[in-house]
Amino acid sequence: MTVTPNQGPLSGVRVVDLTNVIMGPYATHILADMGADVVKVESAAGDSLRGYRPARSDDMSGAFMHLNRNKRSIVLDLKSADGRAALDRLLEGADVFVHALRPKAITRLGYSPTEVRALNPEIIYCGAYGFSVDGPYADKAAYDDIIQAGSGIASISARVSADGEPAFVPTVLCDKLGGQAIAYAILAALFAREKGAGGQDIEVPMFETSIEFMMLEHMGGFSFEPSIGKPGFSRILSKFRKPFRTSDGHCCILPYSDRNWQDFYDFVGCSELAADPKYSKLSIRVQNIDDLYALIEKHAAGQSTADWVAFCDRKSIPCMPVLSFEDIVEDSHVKAVKLFQAANHPTEGAYKAIRSPIKFSGSEFSVRRHAPKLGQHTIEILNEIGMDAFGETAPSRE
Repeated sequence: MTVTPNQGPLSGVRVVDLTNVIMGPYATHILADMGADVVKVESAAGDSLRGYRPARSDDMSGAFMHLNRNKRSIVLDLKSADGRAALDRLLEGADVFVHALRPKAITRLGYSPTEVRALNPEIIYCGAYGFSVDGPYADKAAYDDIIQAGSGIASISARVSADGEPAFVPTVLCDKLGGQAIAYAILAALFAREKGAGGQDIEVPMFETSIEFMMLEHMGGFSFEPSIGKPGFSRILSKFRKPFRTSDGHCCILPYSDRNWQDFYDFVGCSELAADPKYSKLSIRVQNIDDLYALIEKHAAGQSTADWVAFCDRKSIPCMPVLSFEDIVEDSHVKAVKLFQAANHPTEGAYKAIRSPIKFSGSEFSVRRHAPKLGQHTIEILNEIGMDAFGETAPSRE
């Protein structure tokens, strides 16, 4: 995988990115992989994700390398007149501005929607907040754990865990949900602008985004007024819903359709269950799902993972072995689609690059730029906006 010219569908779109860690950088990672010119604005300390360990250098962690490829880094002191002048000039020629500061902080800095739109009326302004600016939580600090706690994600674990304790999903789920929401909101706003709608302001609150995501399938009878049932999707909340132990590992075995269950019943010697009213049709079967999960668990250990996969694939029953992170890299499908590719960073050396999983017929994914060192493109970008040195050609607003 080599650095190549820009060929993506967002070629020509410039994004000024004032975000760090994961949520915002994941959003701009998506846009950058689609061809946008993402200018990552960093302080002299740099994005804190740079410093995570293990790493080969102090400012280039593995996560940072993946999230920030195809971007350029400029270091600006936004408390100085020169730094603000440079950011002003960047915003004047940008298509998108995205930040992840709390409302009061971005206003104190002088880059509220009104102030930025005065510089560039056509810009897409995206505030990626922890909580909507309209509610009492607007100025609360927000991290993934905080949002998992508040959005119902942590509490739902208590309903299925053996100890009944709430727990966090061991991934930064809400950060990544927020990042995807930021990306698709920006794309929609760019599309609307192309149709003549002009620039607009976007609010993407991680808290509300995560609640909607979490509640979609769990609304159930709680959707109605008055409620005709408690929130919660019974199949998902079954304590027996889990990967099942096979004779040599673990596997997800998921008969779903009526035909799937008929084939499964036949395979394990329980053909009579197909005629049982409790288990014959999906709408009724899901109400008795614990019985069926227990049936799968009972029989799963009698076959190897490979045998289960072979049987289920033959009968089109959804099935997948449980793969570790290390297993994923070696998986035959993952290898065939070349999801992981060898790359060579100019300063960090050889590394595994995960290509974008999205394919466009009109352009092939490429790493146009490896993740930048802190401030690597400062002079390059300043020259592009007509500033050979800070303050020489772009007057400050102050």
